[in-house]
Amino acid sequence: MRADELSRATQDYLKAIYALDAAGVRVTTSALADRMDVSAPSATAMMKRLAELGLAERLPYRGVALTEAGRRGALEVLRHHRLLERYLVDTLGLPLDEVHAEADRLEHALSEELEARIDEALGFPTHDPHGDPIPDRDLKVATSPGRALLDLSPGDRATVSRVPDHNADVLRYLDELALIPGEPVELTAIAPFGGPLSVRTGTGEHAIARELAAAVGVE
Repeated sequence: MRADELSRATQDYLKAIYALDAAGVRVTTSALADRMDVSAPSATAMMKRLAELGLAERLPYRGVALTEAGRRGALEVLRHHRLLERYLVDTLGLPLDEVHAEADRLEHALSEELEARIDEALGFPTHDPHGDPIPDRDLKVATSPGRALLDLSPGDRATVSRVPDHNADVLRYLDELALIPGEPVELTAIAPFGGPLSVRTGTGEHAIARELAAAVGVE
């Protein structure tokens, strides 16, 4: 079943399950409800619907897992989403904190033909503006070991490769700090007892929380 044959809600849930699983989060009803910002009964009902469609299955101690058909459906929507983000930034000049929401609205209406044209026009990009890999035409996703800003040691220098894409406020903050993909960063100090990290970027010295540093990828 192709992604364009599924309802918008079904596509959204497939993408959410894929994202939680990719982040190493057990896909429980509560985790999925939180991710989708819906009630637990609503999430339960959709999980049953996905199982009926052969797109997901419940596994002992693992919550919900996508079947191969469900995984392909999720990757098709994800490919639409990330290509649209790339197009909105590279061609239309939208700021990084706005493209996720816009792509969410457009991804369901994008035809396979237009997707292919956008991909070609952009030169077949491999990553979206936030640094996440774009599934290719065969729905294969490149993986890279990567590491987080939190994993660096004082004195280490790196280039930002990925930032979280769901919170526009966080993205605006990271943009102000010049902690966005492609920008250089140096870890200058780590405060003891769980304190913040100090980093040097193109806009100066900044202290950032460990939780945020763990969400920023570097290479």
